[in-house]
Amino acid sequence: MLALEKYLKNLGIEKLNAMQEQSLADFDYNRDFMLLSPTGSGKTLAFALIMLKLMQKHKHAGTSALVIVPTRELALQIEQVIKALTKDISLVCVYGGSDTRAERKKLEQQPELIVGTPGRIIYHVDRNPALLADCKILVLDEFDKSLELGFQDQMEFIFRSCRGIEHQILTSATAIKEQPSFLHLKDPVVLDFLSDQVFTPNIHYYQVKASSKMKLEWLFKLVCKIGMEKVLIFCNHREAVDHIQRLLIGKGIECINYHGGLDQYDRELAIIKIKNGSEHILVTTDLGARGLDIPEIKHVIHYQFPYKEEEFVHRNGRTGRNQSEGNVYGIFTPEDRFPTYFEDAEELILDEFYPIPEPPKYKTIRISAGKKQKVNKIDVVGFIHSFPGIEKDDLGLIDVKANESYVAVAANKASALVQAANNTKVKGQKVRVFTV
Repeated sequence: MLALEKYLKNLGIEKLNAMQEQSLADFDYNRDFMLLSPTGSGKTLAFALIMLKLMQKHKHAGTSALVIVPTRELALQIEQVIKALTKDISLVCVYGGSDTRAERKKLEQQPELIVGTPGRIIYHVDRNPALLADCKILVLDEFDKSLELGFQDQMEFIFRSCRGIEHQILTSATAIKEQPSFLHLKDPVVLDFLSDQVFTPNIHYYQVKASSKMKLEWLFKLVCKIGMEKVLIFCNHREAVDHIQRLLIGKGIECINYHGGLDQYDRELAIIKIKNGSEHILVTTDLGARGLDIPEIKHVIHYQFPYKEEEFVHRNGRTGRNQSEGNVYGIFTPEDRFPTYFEDAEELILDEFYPIPEPPKYKTIRISAGKKQKVNKIDVVGFIHSFPGIEKDDLGLIDVKANESYVAVAANKASALVQAANNTKVKGQKVRVFTV
């Protein structure tokens, strides 16, 4: 079986989209590669396939490829995609908030591929200057963010640590006006799909006008009008995120917060819950604008507007992914600057009564056993169904991590299940079970 066919089979997809096919067709071993394509169009798979081809060419002991990303969420997403594509390469993911000791131990095994955020990569290079000495392939995903002025010193340090780079791959949903001096691209192949109608997200834009005093009330009404569908609410600061979350909860609306001030466990748990449907509303900073791939999100609300135009692109790109439809709302007061994105947007009048949305149909339970305890999804399903009253439709998504598993369970049965299952055994091992 050809490698590409095997990869696609592993992912459970039949064929590549036009952008991915053209990326593979136009790739040249003797030139660097830059891909510009809208969010949700499949850039991760496109660059991963090219990178895997290059890694076959540069197979040697040590690390042959490095992928640099601006956020830990994007790092984890890329790790997930590559591990789904193939089990034949060793991969270590490094990022802020992860256990540095565990990372160092894994890096001592000289993985073929490292995926990480700039700060954490520098941490490891400082302690092992030869870490990237044999690296031949450098990938910058979301390079517009990685190459911003605030990151350039970090990026230059990493580039200096990768002196043997022969191939560079850059991807983003937005272009940059000026490349930093340390970035030297070799006659790059540039594919630009940003204006391609096939990949332009199918998004409807709405403006909601409110006075400063009524802005929160209009957000509340808008969330009630949307109802049970998944929503991202964007604010500019962590404090605003926490404030909005508390106020919405106080009005009877379940929601969860997500920003860089939370620890790793809480951030990962927030994504698990929004993906599995035990939460429908995520209130977030621009951290949520990159690296979140949640296909069911149909609505994005700008409660506050980003300072940079390109961040609109990434925020709005969380909806309308993979040619699905999405809706973007801006809540404006007279004091707000009016972004060009909303110039032709339809005004949405919220002059009716909208009931508070029903609570999510699922709750998330945590089981204290995972992959390191040889537990898989089938084991989790068998464990849950061993307790009375649990039907097939009562289970939602299951996410098995290294040392724990998370299961979406029908909300009306979660408490009884936790009481029955806590301190019982999975595969002979006693486990704690509780709602999170």
